[in-house]
Amino acid sequence: MSSAPAPMPESIALEAQDSVSPTADMYDDLDETDMALVDALQTSPRAPWSRIGAVLGIDATTAARRWDRLRASGLAWSTAYETWERHGRGQRLCMAFADVAVAPGSLAAAAEAACADPRVASVERTTGGGTTGTDGALFLTLSCSGTAALTRFADGPLAGLPGARDVQLSVVLHSYREGADWKVHALDRGQRSRLTSAAADRSAAPQHGAADRALLRALSHDARRPYSDLARDTGTSEATVRRRLARMLASGQVRIRCDVSHLAAGRPVISTYRVAVPSAELDAAGHLVAALPGVRLCMAVTGEANLLVSTWARSLSDAAGFEVRLGSRLPGARILRRDVTLLTAKRMGRLLDDEGRARGHIPVDHHV
Repeated sequence: MSSAPAPMPESIALEAQDSVSPTADMYDDLDETDMALVDALQTSPRAPWSRIGAVLGIDATTAARRWDRLRASGLAWSTAYETWERHGRGQRLCMAFADVAVAPGSLAAAAEAACADPRVASVERTTGGGTTGTDGALFLTLSCSGTAALTRFADGPLAGLPGARDVQLSVVLHSYREGADWKVHALDRGQRSRLTSAAADRSAAPQHGAADRALLRALSHDARRPYSDLARDTGTSEATVRRRLARMLASGQVRIRCDVSHLAAGRPVISTYRVAVPSAELDAAGHLVAALPGVRLCMAVTGEANLLVSTWARSLSDAAGFEVRLGSRLPGARILRRDVTLLTAKRMGRLLDDEGRARGHIPVDHHV
C-alpha cells in the first residue's frame, strides 16, 4: 500500500467539536426539535420522557410521540450492545475491522451476505479497491469471541462471501471514540448537563451469564423498552431487570446509543482514514484525534496504519478540511489510506436502506 503524507500547514484554527450550529434547513426529514430530541437521547438514552420534555421545552407526551415517529420512519433508533473492552478473565471478545475486496458484479450479493451474519456489526461499501483496480470494497466491523474465532471467521464465511478476492484484518487494540460518543450537538451545555447521568463506576465487575445475554437481546432492538416489557421477555421481575441493567451500564459492560440517519442529520459524507503514527505518540494522538470536529470513531489497531479514524462531514470539502486539521495537529503522522463510504448497509446491527433509514435489525452476537 503506497503512503501519502497528510497536508501539514504551519497553523490552523481548531474548531470546537461539531461547532457549526445546526439549522432546520440542513435536514430533509428532521426539524430542530427532532434534532434536540436525538441529542437528548444520545446524552441520556433511558432518561424519562418527563425529564427530556422539560429540557426541550415540550411536554412528555409530545416528546414520546416525536420519538415514536422517528423510530417508525427509521430516521433514528436506540440500541444496546456489549462493549469489547469490559471483558473479564476468560472472556475474550475481539473487535476487528475487515477490508474485503470483491470482484466486479458481486458487491451487492457480498454486502447482503455480510449483513446477514450477526458477527458483522456494520457493513459499508466504500471507494477502496483491490489489487485489480476494478474490485469493489466492503468495510466491515466484526465482533468475535476471541482471536481464534476471528481467524476462523475470516478464513471461512468472510473469504466465502460472493466474489471475495481478499480479506485484510485490523484488530482493535484500544478505543478512543466510538459511535456512542458522537452527538448531533443540537443542545447547549446547560441542557445537556440537566440530562447527564453520574459517571459510570468502572470498578464494578462485569458479568457475562445467560441472564445478562437475555436482557441484552431484549434491549438490542429498542433500548428504551419499558422495564415491564423487559421483565416479561426475560422471565424475571421488574426489580431484577432494573438492578441488572443498572449494574451492566455502571460497569461499562453494556452501552446504549441513539443512532440517526447520517443523511437526515446533514452529514452525508462518511470517510475512513488509516493513519500511521509513531508508536510512542499513539496514545496521545488517539486522544487528540478523537476530539477533532466530525470524528465519530477513533481506534488504535494492528498494522502499519495503527490509528483508524472515521468522520461524518457535511460535504466533501469539509472532509478534505479534516485532513488539513489532522496534519496540523499531528505533523508526524501519515495518512496511508482514505476511503469514502458510498453506501452504509448495516450499522451496529441495524439494516439501512439507501437513505440511511433503519429497515431491519440483526442483533450483534459474537457467540455464533
